[in-house]
Amino acid sequence: MKKIIVAIDGYSGTGKSSTAKEVARQLDYIYVDSGAMYRAVTYYLLHHKVDISNQSEVERHLDYIQLQFKKVDEQNILFMNGESMDTRIRTMEVNQLVSEVSTLITVRRELVKQQKKIGEERGIVMDGRDIGTVVFTDAELKVFMVASLDVRGKRRKLELQEKNIDIPLEEVMSNLKKRDKIDSERTEGPLKKAPDALEIDTSDLTFDQQVTKIVDQARKEINAS
Repeated sequence: MKKIIVAIDGYSGTGKSSTAKEVARQLDYIYVDSGAMYRAVTYYLLHHKVDISNQSEVERHLDYIQLQFKKVDEQNILFMNGESMDTRIRTMEVNQLVSEVSTLITVRRELVKQQKKIGEERGIVMDGRDIGTVVFTDAELKVFMVASLDVRGKRRKLELQEKNIDIPLEEVMSNLKKRDKIDSERTEGPLKKAPDALEIDTSDLTFDQQVTKIVDQARKEINAS
């Protein structure tokens, strides 16, 4: 059976990651969380107190970062230099800096190179902000997910609460606005909808509904002659 690449882009809080994971599970594909890769680099730079305005210093540290996804108890977990990054990269501290780190050309080019390597054999679902426009411009299925800021803020706050992180909704929404602006205006791989992408507004959809929309379309592409 033909294998394809499913590229899912969109704004923070639209459900990209959780949706992509379930789509990959139903298609029996590999799930690659590109956002987690940028978060891991951000965590590393924070942990090592790297000045992100110093390009040469950032580039030097990138040589020491090795990222890979492993299946642990049927879950795709990101490991950096042999250590699980599952919970470490989901803090507000990382949230507040990840978009700025994502604008760094040296970081983006290195991770895009790694992502393209992962997708060489197809059969993957990858989510992020420039997957359909930069990483996999030839993806058979491109999806662009959107939702209202109010819905996205409430979802993100709930995610943080589930990790015992209590942040006021106003601060969460302010952070989302800031990330939207940075992601959309960066010069390298800005967030935008690919011309041939399927747009899905998740504001009023259940999780199962948004997954079904993508899986159904993916199966059409897989079965296309």
